[in-house]
Amino acid sequence: MRYEIKGGDLPVVVCQLETGEQMQCEAGSMSWMDDGIEMQTQGGGIGKMFGRMFTNESLFLNHYTARRPGEIAFASSFPGSIKVVEVTPARPIIAQKGAFLASCGNIEMSVFFHRKFSSGLFGGEGFLMQKFSGSGLVFLEIDGSAVEYDIPAGSRKIIDTGYLAMMDASCSMDIQTIKGVKNVLFGGEGLFNTVVSGPGHIILQTMPVSKTAAVIRKYIPTQSN
Repeated sequence: MRYEIKGGDLPVVVCQLETGEQMQCEAGSMSWMDDGIEMQTQGGGIGKMFGRMFTNESLFLNHYTARRPGEIAFASSFPGSIKVVEVTPARPIIAQKGAFLASCGNIEMSVFFHRKFSSGLFGGEGFLMQKFSGSGLVFLEIDGSAVEYDIPAGSRKIIDTGYLAMMDASCSMDIQTIKGVKNVLFGGEGLFNTVVSGPGHIILQTMPVSKTAAVIRKYIPTQSN
């Protein structure tokens, strides 16, 4: 399978499939495709369906199989970036809710629960995230631009709420309370930061949907009775 990411800040990944190759995506993610690529919608069992629902994904997955060589494209649903991450048995990854766009290969998707309830309750990334394991490529939607780091063992990265898009499963995540009453009340950063500890690779995003929505909300006039 060959692919190319086009479109700048409104990206689409265009994939060239050979006969017999298959891709999967959540329902509604396919943008266009050639004749000769067949779609089959699958739920994957009640447990997996509810897991996807709780991580802001659709209940069903669409599987596209090339009966002859052809092109299929998947567009991002929000201005930003599409990142391609290779998943191996030795390198599963954890991604934010709603980040999954498409995948190829033998990729298993599951719900990832934070070890510490407080990390999910206050950390901004949510109590539930998505885990991708197996072997293949995963295409992720990133809000805004993607900034990547390799965190060595024993090092940490402190991240504001909503900016963590993906991390290797070898990383661990916790929360850190912002110290100082004035910092909390007037610093504009809220009460908590997300702390990711290495070793592992992370992808940060520059324009979280939640932050963008909060800014836009200020300019929406309220209706009076």
